[in-house]
Amino acid sequence: MSNIFPPSVPLGGVGPGSQPMEPDGGQLEYMEMPSEMVTYSMPDIPEPENLVGLNDAKRVLTELKEALHSYKVGEDTIILDITDIADKDQALINQVLGEGEVSAIGGPNIQAQEAVLAGVWRVRTGDDNGVVIKDLIEVADFPTSILGTTFRSAKLRPDPVPEQLPEGVLNASPLVVELTDHLDKFQPGDAPHVINLTLLPQTDEDIAFLGKQLGYGNTTILSRGYGNCRISSTGTNNIWWVQFFNSQDAIILNTIEIDRIPQVACAAQEDIDESDQRLGEILEVYLNHD
Repeated sequence: MSNIFPPSVPLGGVGPGSQPMEPDGGQLEYMEMPSEMVTYSMPDIPEPENLVGLNDAKRVLTELKEALHSYKVGEDTIILDITDIADKDQALINQVLGEGEVSAIGGPNIQAQEAVLAGVWRVRTGDDNGVVIKDLIEVADFPTSILGTTFRSAKLRPDPVPEQLPEGVLNASPLVVELTDHLDKFQPGDAPHVINLTLLPQTDEDIAFLGKQLGYGNTTILSRGYGNCRISSTGTNNIWWVQFFNSQDAIILNTIEIDRIPQVACAAQEDIDESDQRLGEILEVYLNHD
């Protein structure tokens, strides 16, 4: 089975992305930053007469069309399990779904790739040897297979500010207090609380201190929908780093957000409705042929 996900490579920088080694010697790796925006085009799949017999693929794609038509943002994710689909059917499904704008890793064993149909996610779970043991299609604004593991072991609040600050930390302390205050009041569905670090005077020591107080998470999301964007979970529940990069891989916008999941990573309802229409066109042209 081919790997539809980009390779994981370390990426330098301050804060998340330059994280220290964990005590057990492990290190969170980051996927390669995307270099260009993805735009939709009709997938290149075989002629209809060559699809005869691929009944499982046709069934899955028909069920996916029904899921897209019924799904509304905020509702429970709709999941189609294709783990046991034959390779030839898998190949057709892969061609139709393609690769879209958002990729994600959740810990060492879960990877997700948005399809060219926004709101459709291919989510694969592997064992410790990299062998795929579960292969799912999720219809959602963001896949729960990733989000459900993101803050499972997270602390509820940032670590308190110590009386004696590390040398070079000048402006980070009030930000920790601000994040703690807003996090205590945050409820699912609330508008995100965003701190724009780019607009604030911050030393490297400030950024490192913030990273230490928040802790380091296990989820990394890359998005090409709004330029090159990397979203990293922290070790504190519902707190994320959101960083935008230019073509030289330099950070041009660096924020901390309190939210269930930053909206830049999510498919909007209008995107999902458009995906429903596009998949309907594919089914009509290619898959209703016997």
